[in-house]
Amino acid sequence: MKTRLAVVILNWNGKKYLEKFLPVLLQHCPEYAEVVVADNASFDDSVSFLKECFPSLRIIQNGFNGGFSKGYNDALKQVDAEYYCLLNSDIEVTANWIEPIIEQMDADPMIAAVQPKLRSFSNRDFFEYAGASGGFIDKYGYPFCRGRLFETVEKDTGQYDDSIEVFWATGAALFVRSNIYHLLGGLDEDFFAHMEEIDFCWRIKNQGYKVMINPESVVYHIGGGTLPKNNELKTYLNFRNNLFVLLKNLPKNRLFVTFFVRFFLDNLAAMLFLAQGHGKDFLAVYKALFAFLRNFKRMKNKRRDNPQNAFSDTCQNSIVFVHYILRKRFFNGNKFI
Repeated sequence: MKTRLAVVILNWNGKKYLEKFLPVLLQHCPEYAEVVVADNASFDDSVSFLKECFPSLRIIQNGFNGGFSKGYNDALKQVDAEYYCLLNSDIEVTANWIEPIIEQMDADPMIAAVQPKLRSFSNRDFFEYAGASGGFIDKYGYPFCRGRLFETVEKDTGQYDDSIEVFWATGAALFVRSNIYHLLGGLDEDFFAHMEEIDFCWRIKNQGYKVMINPESVVYHIGGGTLPKNNELKTYLNFRNNLFVLLKNLPKNRLFVTFFVRFFLDNLAAMLFLAQGHGKDFLAVYKALFAFLRNFKRMKNKRRDNPQNAFSDTCQNSIVFVHYILRKRFFNGNKFI
């Protein structure tokens, strides 16, 4: 019999997070939800810890660490459920975090994915960088959130407590219909990690489905649990994968102007890294640009089975201009403030 909801944690050397957050998760899961840990070939003692302390918990052991995307794709092929929740190991859930989202998805079959509101685990009155209260993307591919523009993260005072359609939902706590996940081929494994959820949500919207934020559900996220901030690999993946997202999903008539601007802005970002003394991040930007060019043909071929219908749903401003020139700090879902 198909499970109603499978909450699937992808773990890689995250024993400390499993120890801390798994008991809370199990406490706040309804009877219809199964919790699964997919281990991505950890070399700490995560698996032995789970077998000893949670013997009834289902564990899927991937043969090697293929990154976030492949790790989930391989694991979810073995999970039969109506809904999936892709949940980071460094998330603390709260009471009633599942029910509002499942009720919302049950009520509207055109909703393919939903995220809860993300707050910071360490600064609990503030939004968390990785998803805040719903993700958006500007016309040049820069992602931002209600509650977070670049490094400006807002205090949560209930200002974004309406459930609205967003452009992307965080991969840290992503509810998705299983049939849509498999219809779209899951997460793009060429991304390895970072930005894969933005690409996935854009592909959802290209098919005419909706992505939502439901702030009735609240979770707390540590963030940077696998790759910490100011890590050159994270810089590399973010810059490379952001270009992959644009190549796969932009309409043809937007490709030239978008990449012309982006190459200028990415070079500017590299110079800023260098001026700030972040030499490894400077090099990571250029490694990302060369990797994008090396993979250009293969990524472009992915456009064939992916209708580019959803560009009109992107924010038609440049957040670089709005934030740094006009000095706007907030986005309420309709306009910058």
